[in-house]
Amino acid sequence: MNVVFHIDELAKWSETASNVKNLLKEPVDVEIVVLVNGGAIKGYLDPENQSFISTTAVTFHACNNAMRANKIEAAQLPQNVEVVPAGVLDLIELQAKGYAYIKP
Repeated sequence: MNVVFHIDELAKWSETASNVKNLLKEPVDVEIVVLVNGGAIKGYLDPENQSFISTTAVTFHACNNAMRANKIEAAQLPQNVEVVPAGVLDLIELQAKGYAYIKP
């Protein structure tokens, strides 16, 4: 199973983290991507979110357009975050590959 969690609101980080952690507890083989764009991109700078990112075995994507709009450099992101050119395009590509879409 493949799933992409989409965060575009800063306030949704906590709910997404809970959903991801709960899914990882289930006895299923799942690949998870968390795609962050819009104003939620600032959440990558929050120490609480950085702890979640560094201790959770999922893939994190950051929208370069949102980073540019919010004056965030790739060097400010946690080490395991992959910068993608456009969050919307990333979502389209992931869904075309069969990822289920979840927006908390």
